[in-house]
Parts: sequence; structure tokens; C-alpha cells
Amino acid sequence: MTITQQIITIGMVIVGTMITRFVPFLVFPEGKPTPEYIQYLGKVLPAAVFGMLVIYCLKNVSLTAGSHGIPELISIAVVAGLHLFKRQMLLSIAGGTVCYMLLVQFVF
Repeated sequence: MTITQQIITIGMVIVGTMITRFVPFLVFPEGKPTPEYIQYLGKVLPAAVFGMLVIYCLKNVSLTAGSHGIPELISIAVVAGLHLFKRQMLLSIAGGTVCYMLLVQFVF
């Protein structure tokens, strides 16, 4: 990329970021109540995104080859156990990731 193209790219990223940050405040001002549909989406979308993430992460796991999905199942159990124990999403995700990486690198 030339310097001009790099400057244009950086400028577009800045504009895109600013638009996504400022538009919600313009569309939903502080004095007006948030529409029920938006509140509904705020409640159901996080679970839907995590559901999609689980499916995406497990889509290529083969139960008939290699480790038969054992590291994945153990890591899922670690995530569930940590979440039930501490109720902290980041800790659960990090714990499951570390568990999976250790299992894949050193055990399976």
C-alpha cells in the first residue's frame, strides 16, 4: 500500500468506529425509553452468540478419529464447572481455553 492508501484506510477505520459508537446515542437519546424490541434483543442475543460460538468451535470435531473429541469435552466441562463455581464469564472462557491448549499440547 502506498502512504496515501494507508492514510485513507486508517481514516475509514476511524470514521467507521466513530459511527458505530455515536449512532446508538443519536437513535436512542437519554430522555426517551428504549423500545421493547431493542431490550428483547439485548436479552437474547448474548446467549445466541455464545450458542453460535460453541457450534462453530465444535463443528470440525471428529468423534471417530484421533482423540475422539475428548479434549474438547473435558474443556467444555471445565468451562461449565468454572462458570457454575465462580459465575465469571472471562474466567470460564480463559480456563477452558488454557485447559484445551494444555490437553492438546501435552496429553493428546
